[in-house]
Amino acid sequence: MSAPLHPAPALRIVLVEDSAMLRGMLRDMLEELDGVGVVAEAEDEAGALAALERQRPDLAIVDLELRAGSGLGVLRGLQAEPERFGRPRAVVFSNYGHPPVRARCEQLGVERFFDKSFQLDELIDFVQAAVSGPTA
Repeated sequence: MSAPLHPAPALRIVLVEDSAMLRGMLRDMLEELDGVGVVAEAEDEAGALAALERQRPDLAIVDLELRAGSGLGVLRGLQAEPERFGRPRAVVFSNYGHPPVRARCEQLGVERFFDKSFQLDELIDFVQAAVSGPTA
């Protein structure tokens, strides 16, 4: 039996974003990082929950405004049924960073909140650091 041509990525990501253009750009940027693989993408809440259940990724990157449903619904699902989804880490990448929204995301177990308007580099840095595992 031969080894696979492409080893499994160290960090498996499900990307939840309603904008096809931004989703594609983000996927391309993330997959340029060593050890990172975007294993599924979704543009709505139902698709996101199905992808998260099927893939059981290490990290979910979630936009709050989706084509149908919401990112908050995705986060509620992750929190309510962690065993169903494999307990992935979750971060939010959204333009809706008002303090009450950020507080709600924290209550739902979000590790970090990145503003789309000016924190793309910080999101990429976070993902790169996550490949190496948590820091002490």
